Amino acid sequence: MGFLAFLILGLAAGAIAKLILPGKQGGGWLITLLLGVVGALLGGWLGSVLFNAPLQDFFSIQTWLLAIGGSIIVLLIYGLIVNRKKRV
Repeated sequence: MGFLAFLILGLAAGAIAKLILPGKQGGGWLITLLLGVVGALLGGWLGSVLFNAPLQDFFSIQTWLLAIGGSIIVLLIYGLIVNRKKRV
């Protein structure tokens, strides 16, 4: 999968993860979309390491689920860090 396709996948995965997660995460949509790209990287890496998942196809449901899952993980971690800083 090319870099542009991967970037688009990450942006879409970040938006979907933002819609799935309950509550209010800080940072707005721009931060969420950037974290979605990072999450797609994380999800793709975890999928290839843990499940030996091939990630060559842009329209594969497996690729999208891994990207969305990774984005959710990254958004949750970001939310914990931001909320921790607000309490201090």
